Amino acid sequence: MTTTTPAAAPTVGALLRAWRERRGISQLELAGRADSSSRHISFIETGRSRPSEEMVLRLADRLDVPVRERNALLLAAGYAPRYAQTALDDPSMETLREGIQQLLTGYEPYPALVVDATYHVVAANRGVLMLLEGLPEHLLTPPLNAMRITLHPEGLAPRIHNLREWRGHLLAQMERQIALARSEPLRALYEEVSAYPLAPAAQRPGDGEPAEPVAYIALPLVIEHDGHLLSFVSSIATFNTPMDVTVAELAIETMLPADPATAKYLRSLVD
Repeated sequence: MTTTTPAAAPTVGALLRAWRERRGISQLELAGRADSSSRHISFIETGRSRPSEEMVLRLADRLDVPVRERNALLLAAGYAPRYAQTALDDPSMETLREGIQQLLTGYEPYPALVVDATYHVVAANRGVLMLLEGLPEHLLTPPLNAMRITLHPEGLAPRIHNLREWRGHLLAQMERQIALARSEPLRALYEEVSAYPLAPAAQRPGDGEPAEPVAYIALPLVIEHDGHLLSFVSSIATFNTPMDVTVAELAIETMLPADPATAKYLRSLVD
C-alpha cells in the first residue's frame, strides 16, 4: 500500500517571490520600494531570513497584494492575521450597509450596484432591477451574479446590441483581476461565462447604432429595454485603504447615461 505525503505549505519567502514575479519586478526594484536591500529580499525569498511582521506588511503593500492574501503571507511567516473578514449582515456593518444603500438610492434613476470579489450582487438599486425585468427565475435566484446575468444567453445578453464588444470588455476585466489575485472561484466563474455562446441578437448587423451620432467617452453598454435603446458608460469604485477583507473586495459600479436620449428616458420613468 502506498501513502501520499501532503504537500508542504508554501513558505512566506516562496509566496513573496511569487507575488514579485507576478508583478514583474526584480529583487533590486522591490528592495528600493521597501527601503531594504536586494540581499535581504533574496534571503527572505530563499528562507535564510525570517521577515518581521512589519516587513511582511511593507512588502505586501509595495507588491499591491490583496488584503485577503496579506493574511496568508502573515500566517506563512508565523504571525496572526491582521485583517478581519466581517460578514456584511453583521451588526458592526450597519453603518456601511446604510451608507451603501443611500449611495445607490441617491443615484436613481440611473443603475448602480455593489458586487463582491466574484461578482455576486450585494446590493442594487431600482435602475438595475428595471434592466433585469423579465429574466428567468433561475438567473434571479440568490446569490445573483452580475457576470452570469449579463453574459448568459438567457440573461441580458440577447438584449445587448454590442454584445461582442461588451463581452470582450468584461472578460478582459476578469482576466486582469485573475492576474492580480489568486482566486480559484473567480477563475471558475471566468471559465463558465467565457464558454457561453453569443446570443443571436448580438450578431445582427447595424445593432447598437443610435439614431443620432454620439461621441462616446468610453465603450458604452448598448441595451434594449421595453423597446428603447439605452446606452450607458460605467465606472467602478472601491474603498480606500480598507482594513477588512469583506470591504476590500467590494466594488461599486455606477452606470451613467451615455447619450441624452437615455437620460431623458430614465428620468421619464420617475416623473
